[in-house]
Amino acid sequence: FYYFIRLCLEKILLQSILQSRTLSGADAINALRPFYFAVHPDFFGQHPKEREVNENSLKRLNGYLENLQKPGFRSFKPTQLTFYVREREPNSSNVQESFSASGFRAVSFTLHTRDLLSTVLDILNSCSLSTEHIQSLNVNSQPHKEAKSTVNRPIKWDKTYYSFTGFKDPEEELEQAQRVETTLISWLDDNEASAVKKLKKSLPLRKELERLKFELSCQLQLSDIRWQRSWGIAHRCSQLHSLGRLVQQRPEVLKNVKGHTVVFTDRSGMSAAGHIMLGTMDVHHHWTKIFERLPNYYKLQKRLLFLEDRISQLLGGIQVIYIEELQPLLTLEEYYETLDSFYNKLRDSRLPFHPRSLRGLQMILESDRYAPSLHEFGHFMIPTVCDPATLQWFIFAKAQEARENLKRKEEMMITEKELIDTSTEKFSLDRLYKEPSVSSAQMIDCCKRLLEESLPYLQGMHLCISHFYSVLQDGDLCIPWNWK
Repeated sequence: FYYFIRLCLEKILLQSILQSRTLSGADAINALRPFYFAVHPDFFGQHPKEREVNENSLKRLNGYLENLQKPGFRSFKPTQLTFYVREREPNSSNVQESFSASGFRAVSFTLHTRDLLSTVLDILNSCSLSTEHIQSLNVNSQPHKEAKSTVNRPIKWDKTYYSFTGFKDPEEELEQAQRVETTLISWLDDNEASAVKKLKKSLPLRKELERLKFELSCQLQLSDIRWQRSWGIAHRCSQLHSLGRLVQQRPEVLKNVKGHTVVFTDRSGMSAAGHIMLGTMDVHHHWTKIFERLPNYYKLQKRLLFLEDRISQLLGGIQVIYIEELQPLLTLEEYYETLDSFYNKLRDSRLPFHPRSLRGLQMILESDRYAPSLHEFGHFMIPTVCDPATLQWFIFAKAQEARENLKRKEEMMITEKELIDTSTEKFSLDRLYKEPSVSSAQMIDCCKRLLEESLPYLQGMHLCISHFYSVLQDGDLCIPWNWK
């Protein structure tokens, strides 16, 4: 009887402690401020791959946190997330200056907690971020000092407590959740119905999007219409309707767009690749100004091409290129300034490159790196601040490897396309594509393993190869390239 009374008292004490450790939604946001500062996409402007991964993971994390705050929420599905976390400087005391300019690391963790406080602690600990500031938050609903003193005291109950009372052992639950690994088959079993429902609902909008895109492309004689971000179908249709209204109201300002690509993005202007950027938050007045400035942009573009040619001559014929998928979305003005600064440095250094000795090779300029590198696709990644002597030595040392990588790139691109076509046909997919952050090597590996499976779930679906599992709002299925 005494043992039973003690167990009851311990149960009451446990409930009191859990209540005293309850976080509100606002508290959770405040507690996660160091985390948001370390992973926020705005700080990854120079790294489009990492920015996209963090954007998608934050959406899923916010959904998880919202569900935890819903009354009566009981579902328990472990959620795996991947973030690129900006690295801390080891001896920095100022939070605003505690991260290096370009260093970051990939962190993956699985959320399986049922309360905000545990979730916040898991996130911070997984990213090696301090949790000391949580003690200063107003998370204690009990005024008694005894309760306050037990908040941070770890309590380990005897196993007999759980067997006697029937309560679940949190340690066993945690171990079980960690052992459960999401597989492609199990995830498709759980999410196929939801994806099919969303896809069917989006079909009319998808047809409307294709119609609008085709009509505007023909009317303006555009080369293409694209989107920088993975906005939903309804959002894209709205943007095309907005452009269509401008065409009706001010057809004269669009006479200079023939043959160009329009990209809906975060800001308006002309991109380094020569595409017309229309900021989705801008009004028609801003778009009209961009179209009116096109003749001036074309003149600046000619000067930019001249600069690229001059740099190429100084570096033995190596071609200066700009790759949208691998580089930040720069405006034409920003890219011109970068080229001009780099050209002046090269011209003053007078590097002894033999004319045309590096013809056939490629390089891109990067403003956020400090050491040159060679990409797996064969192009040199050269920092704008790179010392000329270091640049010369690196290019000479890596020239042969660069040529081999360029040749391998062509073979890899062919293999990737063939595998995408074969997979699309085998599984009767409506579309198979990948996120920009997924490399060709990863896509090839993913498709090869998919082709070994029997997956009737995928018939008629839109399949995106990504870094995580997700069903997008329009029914697209996202699976990680390294699925199990």
